[in-house]
Amino acid sequence: MTLAPVGRRTAAAVLTAALLVPLAACGSDDTKKDTGGSPASGSASGAPAANLTVLAAASLTDVFKEAGAAYEKSHPGTKLTFSFAGSQELVAQVSQGSPADVLVTADTKSMDKVRADTGTPAIIAKNRLVIATGEGNPHKVDDLKDLADTKLKVVLAAPEVPAGKYSKQILDKQKIAVKPVSQEPNVRAVLSKVELGEADAGLVYRTDAESAKDKVDAVEIPDDQNAVAQYPAATLKESKNAEAATAFVAWLSSPEGQKILQDAGFQKP
Repeated sequence: MTLAPVGRRTAAAVLTAALLVPLAACGSDDTKKDTGGSPASGSASGAPAANLTVLAAASLTDVFKEAGAAYEKSHPGTKLTFSFAGSQELVAQVSQGSPADVLVTADTKSMDKVRADTGTPAIIAKNRLVIATGEGNPHKVDDLKDLADTKLKVVLAAPEVPAGKYSKQILDKQKIAVKPVSQEPNVRAVLSKVELGEADAGLVYRTDAESAKDKVDAVEIPDDQNAVAQYPAATLKESKNAEAATAFVAWLSSPEGQKILQDAGFQKP
């Protein structure tokens, strides 16, 4: 009879097929893991990994370096590169099409100038001005009126810079005429002049003075004589990493991001 060999072959084929089914299933699972669960596809938080360029106001220099390190730690695969400058310079960069993903300015008016180029801004922090003097306040500056003393070398941010606008606003309100020895392109340059002793006093943000508290003293300005600086953050429409940029902007308003900002002296938005 020739049926027996055929039966044996059939049985062998059936057995082989049965063995291949689970193997195929295993291969299918592995494929899913490779394509959908690779760490390179995103961070532990669910935000996509990306290299982000953030244009940020000069007064955010120290706190954003700290915030950036914290963000990268909690979002593996994401790299943040910061470019700090006066808000007016950042706005010019955006208008000229410089490649970037996120913009954070020190006032809403600067952000409004590039509204067509950004997503909806979110206020992430507030700030106030103080009078920065040399360590120990050697010239005994007590209030805004003292800045009118022509014997005092006062430096201010240029009027087109947010800190300069706020400075002019509060001085004009108090009818105080100040003749600065220089007008700087950003608030950090004002702080630097005071730190180096090239100026006796200058108007800077409270957070700037706090960042250099071992080199300068801060003379508080009463709230009714002060101005409130607001920091809006927005994604840029030309960003090639829109989802990751949106995630970073949202994180700045999260409890973790807010703690870092407020620990540095910024006020709640």
